Amino acid sequence: MSATRIILAGILGGIAMFIWTSIAHMALPLGEAGIGEIPNDEALMTAMQSSIGAKTGLYIFPGSGLGLDATHAQRSTAMKDYEAKLEKNPSGLLMYHPAGSRPMVMPKFLTIEFATELVEALLGVFLLAQTRLVTFGGRLGFVTVAGILAAMATNVSYWNWWGFPTVYTASYMFIQIVGFFFVGLVAALVLPKNVA
Repeated sequence: MSATRIILAGILGGIAMFIWTSIAHMALPLGEAGIGEIPNDEALMTAMQSSIGAKTGLYIFPGSGLGLDATHAQRSTAMKDYEAKLEKNPSGLLMYHPAGSRPMVMPKFLTIEFATELVEALLGVFLLAQTRLVTFGGRLGFVTVAGILAAMATNVSYWNWWGFPTVYTASYMFIQIVGFFFVGLVAALVLPKNVA
């Protein structure tokens, strides 16, 4: 199979995926599914600035109260106490950026998103090219299943372990699977019908 055809299918597939994900986020409600705003968030933002300050990071709450140098025994004890903490306190993850540290630069974000989806498409088509699948349905199915694997890889774990909303998880999995479906559609049309 020609490397030129594989690269062409990957590039066109990446463009198709990017168009789909753009539609899913800008024209459909899928990109905002399961995400809400905190009412009257001024007090919370003031408390975060006071408590966290200028340390960008991903934070879990409630915390275990242990430092980075905690022993295995201390961690085991804290894990047992954590269940009681969860019953008495709200819990979650907080992605925190101090004021002004992460400006909204849409061209940069869109470029990174496109580059990511282009690489995903190229890898999907490269994997497809390693098979002996020659039928339209077989090629489309192969890349779509690769998309299902990609969608499950983090989304299901985040839903299971961190409690991400079900509607958010389902929406983002749907966006990814349909994106790979479009890559498979392009690859099935562009790649030659027989294996060299």
